[in-house]
Amino acid sequence: MTSAITSCEASQALQREDDVLNCHTEGPNRKKGGQSRSPSSNNLVYSILEVPPWYLCILMGIQHFLTALGGLVSVPLILAKDLCLQHDPLTQSYLISTIFFVSGFCTLLQVFFGVRLPILQGGTFAFVAPSLAMLSLPTWKCPPWTLNASLVNTSSPEFTEEWQKRIRELQGAIMVASCVQMLVGFSGLIGFLMRYIGPLTIAPTISLVALPLFDSAGNNAGIHWGIAAMTIFLIVLFSQYLKNVAVPMPIYRGQKKCRVSKFYLFQVFPVLLALCISWLLCFVLTVTNTLPTAPTAYGHLARTDTKGDVLSRAPWFRFPYPGQWGLPTISLAGVFGIIAGVISSMVESVGDYYACARLVGAPPPPRHAVNRGIGIEGLGCLLAGAWGTGNGTTSYSENVGALGITRVGSRTVMVAAGCVLLLMGVFGKIGAAFATIPTPVIGGMFLVMFGVITAVGISNLQYVDMNSSRNLFIFGFSIYCGLAIPNWVNQNSEKLQTGILQLDQVIQVLLTTGMFVGGFLGFLLDNTIPECSRQAAEEEEEEEEETMLSLSLSAAGGLAGETSRCTDSRVGLGVLL
Repeated sequence: MTSAITSCEASQALQREDDVLNCHTEGPNRKKGGQSRSPSSNNLVYSILEVPPWYLCILMGIQHFLTALGGLVSVPLILAKDLCLQHDPLTQSYLISTIFFVSGFCTLLQVFFGVRLPILQGGTFAFVAPSLAMLSLPTWKCPPWTLNASLVNTSSPEFTEEWQKRIRELQGAIMVASCVQMLVGFSGLIGFLMRYIGPLTIAPTISLVALPLFDSAGNNAGIHWGIAAMTIFLIVLFSQYLKNVAVPMPIYRGQKKCRVSKFYLFQVFPVLLALCISWLLCFVLTVTNTLPTAPTAYGHLARTDTKGDVLSRAPWFRFPYPGQWGLPTISLAGVFGIIAGVISSMVESVGDYYACARLVGAPPPPRHAVNRGIGIEGLGCLLAGAWGTGNGTTSYSENVGALGITRVGSRTVMVAAGCVLLLMGVFGKIGAAFATIPTPVIGGMFLVMFGVITAVGISNLQYVDMNSSRNLFIFGFSIYCGLAIPNWVNQNSEKLQTGILQLDQVIQVLLTTGMFVGGFLGFLLDNTIPECSRQAAEEEEEEEEETMLSLSLSAAGGLAGETSRCTDSRVGLGVLL
């Protein structure tokens, strides 16, 4: 789920006259290994079962890594403050490397044993909200001294224990909740649950994944609004205005040697390009001392040298391993909160499976394949918890969109992407480099990314009739309560105390997780409020019209004031007032 900047615009992407990849196409029915293409995959450069040349697999694998980069890096950076790590970029780099490594491993599991589609696995924003809610409990709030950079000694045992005991708590909750996901997937319960989870449940749930994070995005961007605004401008420029501009690129085409072809660079890498340009500008402003050097001055954290020693301190090679932060601990509150995130993640992944199959020319995944995919994602979350990423794994929608842009649906390419992620997780300097991204650049990226995630959630409403007062009420009430109730609970947690510590923690975590509150209300109301079908409403309208024609004008006038038994498209919120 994560950033949808590289959303699927297949209808535009498939209209290209030429492409970097077209040099390997010998015709619409080209054979590979004795298998011809199905008609549904004729518009693909490589279909799901075809194997591109090894060098192309590597290049496209790197491209998938770069496409997912924004979402992969964002999760550890969001959690850093509540893990008491905001002044420890070296440990942040370890978390980034770990999430790279686990994402690569889980991608290989999904491609070989799961739904067996070219779909990349990575960190999920659905776990962020319940994780932050759990870490906001009084027991896990960071001590004041960890918020002061001058008082933090990152190598001291005291500081190490402060952040490690928090991430161990996250690990335990994620590992237990992942068992629920494996049970739902491998038992086939996901098909049963999807009967009752509709767009009016999905829309508030996904939207409330990102909406409560406005505070984090605003604070990061507010370190230097000028840098953040430029990052936003560049992302919007590349992803919206320049997405159809083809950049000439030299390619090698066998016997014809080198030639120039078109590549839609801005459409494929809008976030990465904007991040690099903003990062470079911060470096220039740092070297010229344009940005303030005083730690307390506005804009100081936009300097690139505030985290400059991370690259020198980080090891060249670091192999992440299970239990690297210690033995996971478990609390009931954390488990219930993460389960809410698991449900949201499963719903989104099912949609990704069908979208991916459609784009790569494969038939819709059968029920057993979907069950297997969800089960393997649960196994991936279990591994992520064991390795200590502080997060789980899910299918990445932006990489599904990239399939429509590149027209390469080969499963082998996704295997290469998984191997690239594994290698990036082992090279310690790679994670350290991303940990040095200036804070306002991250804030600008968050503002765009979270805005798009919110819009993706709301876009699910296109599948329901939003002229219906019933549907308007369910969505509006659910999403508003998902914002209002967590805010009140955060400010008045003492009023919900029952005297039982574990129960108090469960209640606080669930009620401060907006996606749980909104999703639960949407689910409850959508499955209990009677729905008037459009067909019944239209039939009733026709009957009324016939009756009105057969009666006198006075009688018809009397009928016009009567209230229909069924709410139709002409009835708005006035029914509620």
